Amino acid sequence: MTLLVLALLVPRLGDRWFARLELFGSRLGQRKTGTLIALALSAILLRLALLPWFPVPVPEINDEFSYLLAGDTFAHGRLANPPHPMSLYFETIHVLQHPTYASKYPPAQGGVLALGQILGHPWIGVLLSMALMTAAVTWMLQGWFPPGWALLGGIFTLLRFDLVNYWISSYWGGAVAATGGALVLGGYPRVVHSFRPKHAFLLGIGAALLACSRPFEGFILCLPVAVMLSLWLVSKRSPGPAITGKRVVVPIACMLMACLLFLGYYNWRVTGDAWLFPEALSQRTYENLPLFAWQKPKPPLELSNPQLTEFHKERHGRFDGSFAKWKKRSWQRLESWHYFPGSALLIPFVTLPWMATDRRIRLLLIIVFCSMVGLMAVIYFQYHYAAPILAAMVGIIVQGMRHLRQWKWGKRAIGVGLARAVVLAAVANVGVLAWSTTKQAAKMEAWNVERASFVRQLRATPGFHLIVVRYSKDHISDNEWVYNRADIDHSKIVWAREIPGQSLQPLLDYFHGRKVWIVEADASPPQLKPYSGE
Repeated sequence: MTLLVLALLVPRLGDRWFARLELFGSRLGQRKTGTLIALALSAILLRLALLPWFPVPVPEINDEFSYLLAGDTFAHGRLANPPHPMSLYFETIHVLQHPTYASKYPPAQGGVLALGQILGHPWIGVLLSMALMTAAVTWMLQGWFPPGWALLGGIFTLLRFDLVNYWISSYWGGAVAATGGALVLGGYPRVVHSFRPKHAFLLGIGAALLACSRPFEGFILCLPVAVMLSLWLVSKRSPGPAITGKRVVVPIACMLMACLLFLGYYNWRVTGDAWLFPEALSQRTYENLPLFAWQKPKPPLELSNPQLTEFHKERHGRFDGSFAKWKKRSWQRLESWHYFPGSALLIPFVTLPWMATDRRIRLLLIIVFCSMVGLMAVIYFQYHYAAPILAAMVGIIVQGMRHLRQWKWGKRAIGVGLARAVVLAAVANVGVLAWSTTKQAAKMEAWNVERASFVRQLRATPGFHLIVVRYSKDHISDNEWVYNRADIDHSKIVWAREIPGQSLQPLLDYFHGRKVWIVEADASPPQLKPYSGE
């Protein structure tokens, strides 16, 4: 608020220093490739510099463990693993056990984690994907705006997402889909104005990344782009089919065909059916709850695993098909648009009435609107589900800054002061986010930290280990301990669950050469002790 008041009262405060920085940014932005490299490296180095305060994340959310399984599977050179004979004891959230042992999620994020694992740790893949995302968003902006403004948008992306955001501090993903959306939106104006094959290929790669990460949300983003591209192909501004067919249509079609073939093959390897996606099979096998609001929920399934049964029953309670709950969820989706700018970058949206008639970004506004409406139909929602529209949102923010900078109050250039205040607020907001994130993390349960400490302890203990997890009746079903590596039989540590009424003897016989431990997961603190057969 102080910055805004100063911007209005003394808009030219610090003009000499700001003018120098703006001139430097304008000159740096002219070196487009250098700008992309500089931002990507900055994203990596700045996040590494924060490791003493924000260390490599310990997985906590069920989705993260599932993605890590996909990464481990791919790192072993497989798309899926054979089902395990003892799969009854390994059943867990968001993981298929039959017909293969695999993650239920699309493969893109798993590929990123696999790259990181090969390089030394899965989080390295997250870090590299975030850096690539920042470069891709900046590249997109270079196709829509002058270079200096594109650089500013890239800096906004770095500050908002690459340092303390949960996208960089978890294994959930977000960067891959955001990169895909940026390539599609950055490829479109380049194809229209230069119709060069490499830009068409990049647009096709972006669409493929969306299909392999967030297919539904990616389809919503691609649909308006496809309509606009089709209208351009048949318009008088197009150079004609002889040129566009070879330079635009064929490259995009080749990339999309390759993507469809890969997804069909991936589905076949995981589910046994090229048309059956792993997530759809998981819904059918474990949840019986639809993915979209127009589908009718069925009664919850009773599973042999009580924790898994309880987890999905709770989800039925939260996401049933009642109109009141659907309306509440839908409103939450519409409100989620402010996640992308955050509080510091909300100010440029005051120019939205002017931007609504701005032909330069009309397509970006349409894409964001369609995506927000489309997300209303999705049963489950997290902010990274909307990652495909990140580049569009940053583009709208940049154009809002351009409009804002032109504002005047009489002879006072208040827009200049407001635009500079936004930049300062974006920088200061990193510190605010870091403080609030640290404070919030201190209050959160640390069951995942305890689990990780047990893993470190047993990795340092000679031999191979089997951990049987025992839950209490009041166990919080989201706090799931039983997740394994892709190659269970050759893993140093194997996690299994104790199932009421089910003998552990088949499991103990199968892993007869291992040291067996019991984890009292709901003790305070959780306890790891040798298994005595009780």
